[in-house]
Amino acid sequence: MSGHNPFNPFPQLETERTILRKLTLDDVEAIFDYCSREEVAQFVTWDVHKSLDDSKNFIHFALERYANNQVAPWGIVLKENNQLIGTADFVWWQEQHKTAEIGYVLSSDYWGKGLMPEVVNKIIEFGFEQMDLVRIQALCLVENEASERVMQKVGMEYEGILRKRMFMKGKHRDLKIYSIVK
Repeated sequence: MSGHNPFNPFPQLETERTILRKLTLDDVEAIFDYCSREEVAQFVTWDVHKSLDDSKNFIHFALERYANNQVAPWGIVLKENNQLIGTADFVWWQEQHKTAEIGYVLSSDYWGKGLMPEVVNKIIEFGFEQMDLVRIQALCLVENEASERVMQKVGMEYEGILRKRMFMKGKHRDLKIYSIVK
């Protein structure tokens, strides 16, 4: 697998109900719509988007990563209405160790519909088949039960609590870690 970069070109993926594609500046209003909600931002590392500029900055971050053929966010688009409803990605990839970490966020309008496990399963499949990964992990704040359920539904196993692992929104936070291995 050496020499092959699965992010050159950046892949588009498809699940039963979604298309995972590159973000574009046309997505700024959709991203702002869900990233400006307290309930969406409460369990993630970033703060609520206060203006369209916050959302544009996120898209510019993604565009730079696409241009450099790096791991980057997939926009999650619902097939039924072509609406961008969230993002998911490998937040980091250690190629030499064949390991990576998945992160995801979804508009609260679509919580509880089984969409995120569908998306995460597709990204795990891509990781094992196209990136030659041996281990894929995910983290969530201990109080984020919905994210933990996603990890359980996709077959990840609970490994433990990383105590005071991240300084986030003014305090040190405990994180649960889950993983799946090839």
